[in-house]
Amino acid sequence: MARRATAAVATAAAEQPAITYSVIVPTYNERENIPIFAALLSEALGDYRDDSDQIQDQDPDLRDRGRAHAVSWELIVVDDASPDGTADAVRRLQACFPPGRVVLAERPAKLGLGSAYRHGLAHSSGEWVALMDADLSHHPRDLPRLISAQRATGADVVSGTRYSGGGGVAGWDLRRKLTSRGANVLASALLGTRRIGDLTGAFRLYRRPVLERLLGQVASAGYAFQMEAAARCEHTPGLVVAEVPIVFVDRLYGCSKLGSAEIWLFLRGLLRLLVTL
Repeated sequence: MARRATAAVATAAAEQPAITYSVIVPTYNERENIPIFAALLSEALGDYRDDSDQIQDQDPDLRDRGRAHAVSWELIVVDDASPDGTADAVRRLQACFPPGRVVLAERPAKLGLGSAYRHGLAHSSGEWVALMDADLSHHPRDLPRLISAQRATGADVVSGTRYSGGGGVAGWDLRRKLTSRGANVLASALLGTRRIGDLTGAFRLYRRPVLERLLGQVASAGYAFQMEAAARCEHTPGLVVAEVPIVFVDRLYGCSKLGSAEIWLFLRGLLRLLVTL
C-alpha cells in the first residue's frame, strides 16, 4: 500500500509541469559569499520535490488535489557594480550550472533595494519569487520549508520570521538585537499589523503578481522597503499570508550595510506609512 501511494505521488508530480521559483538576491561586495550561497541553493532545491505526503498537519482536502510537484529554480543576482568583483564571481558560477540557472543582472551603481528587486524581477521567469540576502544570513535550506508552507496553506506570501515559532538570530550583539526587535515592535504597534510578525525581515516568498503589485506601490528606500511591503500585504483584503520560523545568522564575510542612514530611512518610511497607508 505504501509503495502504491508513493508511486501515485510520483505519477502526479510527473504529470504536472515543474513550478519555477526565482530567487532574487541583491549584492554589493559579496564575492566570498555568493558562490557558497549558490552551492547551498543548488543543494536545497536541486532535487527538491514537494510531495503532499511529506507535509504534516495539512488540510486533508488539499492532499487529494495532486499537489505533488517538481521544482525548477533560477538564481537572479542583482549586482550594483561591486568593486570587489562580485559580478566576475557570478560569471564564473554561470559556467558551473546549466544555462539560465544563474542570471547576472548588473547595474551601474547602488540604486536602492526596491529598485534592485524590480530589476531582478524583470530578469526572472518564475511563477514564484523568493527575496533573500546573499550574505548567508538566510540559509537556502529554509527555502523548501517556505515552499511547503505555501503549498499547505495556499498563501500568497510566506515570510520567514525571526520572532515567533522558534525563530531567532545568531551572531548579533545585544545592541543589534535590541535595534531589530525594537523596530519590529514599534512598527507593528503603529501600523496595526498582526499576521506578519517580522516586518523588517528580508526572506520572503511571493506569488509573482503580488510582488509585481507591491513593487509598484512601495516607495520606501533601504531596509524600510521590507517593512512597507509587509504592511501593505497586511492591509490588502483577501491576501493570504503565512509565516515560517527561521534562524537568522550574521554574515560570514564582509560588513553589514546597516548604519545610521538606514535607521533614519526606516523611521522616515514608518512616519510616511502612518499617514498614507
